[in-house]
Amino acid sequence: MKRLSIFLYGIGSYAVFFATFLYAIGFVGNLPMLPRTIDGAPQMPFGNALVIDVLLLAVFAIQHSVMARPAFKAQWTRIIPEAAERSTYVLFSSLALIALFYFWQPLGGVIWEIENRSGRLLLNAGFGFGWALVLYSTFLINHFDLFGLRQVWLQLLGKPYTSLPFKTPGAYKLVRHPLYLGWFFAFWCTPHMSATHLLFALVTSVYILVAILFEEHDLLKAHPQYHGYRQRVPMLLPRFKKPAAAETEEAA
Repeated sequence: MKRLSIFLYGIGSYAVFFATFLYAIGFVGNLPMLPRTIDGAPQMPFGNALVIDVLLLAVFAIQHSVMARPAFKAQWTRIIPEAAERSTYVLFSSLALIALFYFWQPLGGVIWEIENRSGRLLLNAGFGFGWALVLYSTFLINHFDLFGLRQVWLQLLGKPYTSLPFKTPGAYKLVRHPLYLGWFFAFWCTPHMSATHLLFALVTSVYILVAILFEEHDLLKAHPQYHGYRQRVPMLLPRFKKPAAAETEEAA
């Protein structure tokens, strides 16, 4: 019964995540059918709205980073079943995003407005590409492990959890963090950049760059081969010319 409960908890946490992910696309993309999106008419003074938005982004960043650290996980799994740790992280991240969606305050103002049809089409395509790259990248590194489903499924079967081996499939051969690259496309590609959207894009971009530093620190500890991978493959911007070291190795 306990195994089944943990499994259902994992399924429920994933369902909340996926619904939140879909809403996030509409939230950032300002889909008109949604009750709240990133833009809209300001409802309070600029300073008050700015403080609320920054605090909401900070809450998500702190939760997302702290709960992902190995030291926190070691303490956290003394309270909750180890198999449910990832699902709980996913659930809390989703709840932090839901709070952000609900309490977000538009600031108003226009930074840029692209009227050219081709320009709008290009930016909207970049927006769609970004979200697709995010989802695609999760499947490259095992979508079901990343969001806790593999963990709860294995414990339901009574099988021990085994960590995934280090691998660099698909887009991971071009950049070390294609998932984060997808976020950059999703947050910055818009034909209508408001002050609100700019704040969101700036803060999340800074957070992503800081998160990469922490994540790579953990990866270097967990996977000795990551050091060589980091030397060979760029962080976010692909280079299609092979590094001199790689060319020398192939020549030898």
